Amino acid sequence: MALVSHSQKDTNETYTFSSRPRPVENRSKYREPPTEKAISSNYGNIMYDRRVIRGNTYAQRFMSAMVQDDQVEIQRQQEIRRRAVDRKKKIREPLRSATPEAVEGRKHNVVQTELYLEELSCIIHVSHTECQTDPLLDRPASPLFIPTKSGEDVATQVEEGELFDFDREVQPLLEVLVGKTIEQSLLEVMEEEELARLRAQQRAFEELRNAELAEVQRLQEQERRRREEKERRIAQQRETLKREQETVEKIAARAYTHHYLADLVPTVFKSLRTHGFFHDPVEKDIETNFFPWLMAEVHSNLDKRNTARELLDTLIQDVVQKKLPLYTQMESQQDDK
Repeated sequence: MALVSHSQKDTNETYTFSSRPRPVENRSKYREPPTEKAISSNYGNIMYDRRVIRGNTYAQRFMSAMVQDDQVEIQRQQEIRRRAVDRKKKIREPLRSATPEAVEGRKHNVVQTELYLEELSCIIHVSHTECQTDPLLDRPASPLFIPTKSGEDVATQVEEGELFDFDREVQPLLEVLVGKTIEQSLLEVMEEEELARLRAQQRAFEELRNAELAEVQRLQEQERRRREEKERRIAQQRETLKREQETVEKIAARAYTHHYLADLVPTVFKSLRTHGFFHDPVEKDIETNFFPWLMAEVHSNLDKRNTARELLDTLIQDVVQKKLPLYTQMESQQDDK
């Protein structure tokens, strides 16, 4: 597949693109889910190639510039990505010691270390070409900017004795400065002495406070031990009283149980005999077998009698209903006579 594109900017420039021919893949009857191979094969189609110019023909000159800019940006991104990968590989791989230099009279030779030898038939011929560039001189330093003078020059004549006497005029200034300096020095010395006394007093106060805190902690610890001992003794006494109370209650319960169970067995037997747990076998057989059978037979006979009565009543009612028109006609004839 080949594609030829002409640019309006330069009629002599021709761009040619070609891809390697590939065999047609065998497709199944039904559509299969996309695979990595199918997805990667889309990049060989010119419809997915960003270098192919589409759209309005009036905008081709701008599109070609945009495509070139995109290609430069893509190459720059790929170079940055490749450098990052190489940097990560160098960090991960341990440092290897370089091959030592060959001894005098010998030289290193490149050999194959693979299991299978491969003939190197693709040899690239390399040639060196040199060129000379024009020498470039350094730019000289910029000169300093000196503004142009403006206005008029004015001079003043000073006679001897018109200016002040430095030795005489500076004496009161020096006295004031020296006095202030001495006064400030004395104040700083007094302040340092006062700070030293404050630090000593603070140190003594902290020592006294630490001693008092230690004494207070000792008294608190002693009070805590006494309180814990008191609570332990009280808990022990309460446990002893509780055990004694439980022992007394157990003794009282045992005596009450002996007194209560003394008449329990005769009372139980009497109650069981009263409620019919100790019964006569014949009486029990009559109550459980004979009476239910007798009642069932009586109910069966009564049901049969009631059924016969209902059947007789039904027959009588049918006969009466059949004879009723005849009797009515006979009565009407007698009334007519």
